[in-house]
Amino acid sequence: MKIRTLLLLFVIGILTIQCQKNYNDYAEFKAKPSYILQMNEEQRPYFEAYDKALKLWETNYEELYVPTSFGMAHVIVSGPKNGEPTVLLHGMNASATSWYPNAKALSKNHRVFAIDLFIEPGKSDLTLEVKDIESIVSWYFEIFQKLQLEKFNIIGASRGGWLSVKIALHDQTKIKKMVLLSPAQTFKWIQPSTGLLANIIYALSPEKKRLENVLESMSANVKKIDQTYINQYFLGSQLDSINRFVVDMKPYSKEELHSLGMPILVLIGDDDLINNEKSLEVAKENIPNIEAEIIPNAGHFLSIDQAEMVNTKILEFLDSESEGK
Repeated sequence: MKIRTLLLLFVIGILTIQCQKNYNDYAEFKAKPSYILQMNEEQRPYFEAYDKALKLWETNYEELYVPTSFGMAHVIVSGPKNGEPTVLLHGMNASATSWYPNAKALSKNHRVFAIDLFIEPGKSDLTLEVKDIESIVSWYFEIFQKLQLEKFNIIGASRGGWLSVKIALHDQTKIKKMVLLSPAQTFKWIQPSTGLLANIIYALSPEKKRLENVLESMSANVKKIDQTYINQYFLGSQLDSINRFVVDMKPYSKEELHSLGMPILVLIGDDDLINNEKSLEVAKENIPNIEAEIIPNAGHFLSIDQAEMVNTKILEFLDSESEGK
């Protein structure tokens, strides 16, 4: 009888440890760092706009501040603690708040981790000089390690899509499934256009009167973009932290794409500034386990333009039984 009791206690102990591991509440990362508590006057307008945009999340969330060798990483976490981990990487000139049209749907059954890239506007704080893309990848893996993310889905938009592929090429064992929302410079070079020119001019001189042209080039319906988020986006573009390493973002080789073994979903808009049907042809020809589709009435900001449709397709893909090779 004593042996049975000891065995039962042992099993309960193991299960308790496992539950603590799976249902980590990340208590050690919840304290706000000094740069948030004592923000300077230059940062204050942007951080206040960020917090207002975060209220668009429409689901419960927590903000984590994860220390890394490059500085503090800010991560928005939502969804059930026992949900399947899903990492979100936002696009260029944006922040994790850009997922506001998708957060509620994705967080219903998944444990969502939306990370602010430290070379973009956001709440991550860079304290060590970043010299190359490899350093960015190392930074992400530090975050994965600190958050105990051993196997997860990854969803990347625009530059976040390009970085998602880079992360997978570094260590595919981490990635269960990948979703790429109009990934920039991933399958082919971005073609010159008046819309692209408007974005370049705005990046060089981010004046509010030019912002409307930028948004119209990226969205099929600018009216769908919440004004609260637009205000944050504009203030973020004033910060001297954007558009670094753009020249290092080159389309991946056929060999690199072919080596990706996990299931991959690629979605682009039918009025997309960055990608078109040729992009999907390259992806289909070179990625072994791929689903690819064009979203109607959507621009490069397809996760905003057609949020409900995009959310449905992402969740159907993530929840399907398909597996990698």
